[in-house]
Amino acid sequence: MSQPRRTIYLDHAATTPMHPDALAAMQPYFSEFYGNPSSIHGVGRRASVALAGARRTIAELLHAKPSEVIFTGCGTEGDNAALRGIALAHREATGAKRIITSAIEHHAVLTTAEDLRDHFGFDLTILPVNSAGVVPIEEVVTALGDGKDVAVVSVMYANNEIGAIQPIGEIGERCRALGVPFHTDAVQAAGKLPLNVAELPVDALSTSAHKFYGPKGAGFLYLRSGTPFQPFMTGGSHESNRRAGTENVPLIVGMAKAFEIVERERPQENARLRVLRDQLIGSILENVDGARLTGSATQRLDSHASFVISGVEAEGVLIALDLAGVAASSGSACTSGAQRPSHVLEALGVPARDAVGGLRLTLGHSNTPEDVAYVLQKLPQIVAQIKGAAPVML
Repeated sequence: MSQPRRTIYLDHAATTPMHPDALAAMQPYFSEFYGNPSSIHGVGRRASVALAGARRTIAELLHAKPSEVIFTGCGTEGDNAALRGIALAHREATGAKRIITSAIEHHAVLTTAEDLRDHFGFDLTILPVNSAGVVPIEEVVTALGDGKDVAVVSVMYANNEIGAIQPIGEIGERCRALGVPFHTDAVQAAGKLPLNVAELPVDALSTSAHKFYGPKGAGFLYLRSGTPFQPFMTGGSHESNRRAGTENVPLIVGMAKAFEIVERERPQENARLRVLRDQLIGSILENVDGARLTGSATQRLDSHASFVISGVEAEGVLIALDLAGVAASSGSACTSGAQRPSHVLEALGVPARDAVGGLRLTLGHSNTPEDVAYVLQKLPQIVAQIKGAAPVML
């Protein structure tokens, strides 16, 4: 099979291409409708109307109130705002000073929790995961206790590196019963899993538009009415005094359009990608020497396949795939280039010598059965060549 004429993009967990309809929706707000939505004149009012429309669209898709949607610049900002804002406000109201999170969170959550511990006097409880990368509910129950000293719990909806879906429904119910605020990082879940907050027992939920075919530089934070919250970005009265800074109207309009599209297409697209994902997993486990699945075989995103391959380093595999016309990754794009093994693989108990061989293949709209067939032809050859030329020595 010859090299494809286009790059086969299998790194949708890192970012997604803009949907053409989202891009088209944004265009007028860069030029024709350029006003500041806080201005009272006609030019500003047109921008304000667009902002309100985007907020209403997102709220309807979430089954939330428009007032519960806060526009942010990215998922990292949403995670920071939720953790800091809820923890500080809940401590002020009740004296609770403990944060509970999991060992496999994105660094946007883990580093923020550590900062609140190290510089703001909070205590921190890190929940372990099982070998499938899922937080056991009994660990949550034990960590919560009576909940009186817990300022906030934050557990992600789906993991970016291994695709494992967490039991946030059960965790949220436990938190709600004890009156403990619960946040979930839904950056990887948006567009792939249901985000109906009328059914999900979450008090805060953060997303990033570029993970669901929207623009980079936009995200939203859902904050349930009545949830204690202190804004961590201060200045003007934007976003009902919860996030200072002039709203980026074009990007927010594009985000709302992209979210509308992925939610409409989600059931059919998930079913299509699940077939391709299962082909990747089955064939790689059978035909790639030393390959082992990371994360749950069942509780995982339909678009996500992840492995460790013993005896190789990820960098060599990724370079060879890139030269063959395939874009893939070894894990989180936010930590690429890091020298230490992935904290997620460490939490799963993957030995360091195997963790260096992490491989993540994440599917999206552009991928076809022919793409998967090409990758399944090339990857075993690449791994065999690398192992024959330069085995890992640790």
